[in-house]
Amino acid sequence: QVQLVESGGGLVQAGGSLRVSCVASRRTFSNFHMGWFRQAPGKEREFVAAIRWIDGMTSYTDSVNGRFTISRDNPKNTLYLQMNSLKPEDTAEYYCAASNAYLTGTSIRRETAYTYWGQGTQVTVSS
Repeated sequence: QVQLVESGGGLVQAGGSLRVSCVASRRTFSNFHMGWFRQAPGKEREFVAAIRWIDGMTSYTDSVNGRFTISRDNPKNTLYLQMNSLKPEDTAEYYCAASNAYLTGTSIRRETAYTYWGQGTQVTVSS
């Protein structure tokens, strides 16, 4: 079992920055692929970014590429999402997720690839 707890969400103006974090309960955090997903009101949850443990490969959805950066600090069991140049359309509940399955560059973007999920942290970007 892996418990994930997100933090760092809040209200920020468009163009601003925010960093959300996700702390994992398990010491083998370094062996898990990690992802960030988000869900805006009235919309389905969507992939944002992911990082593969085996080679550090990262993947981003097109709408955040170049603005968001996913990273991890394995000794601290912590996953980060640095969000810059935020837009109102980035407003959503942000969830981190973990998987210890074998994932390709394609499958790492799928919700179904992840076993463990956090409760989410709200990010609101005002215009």
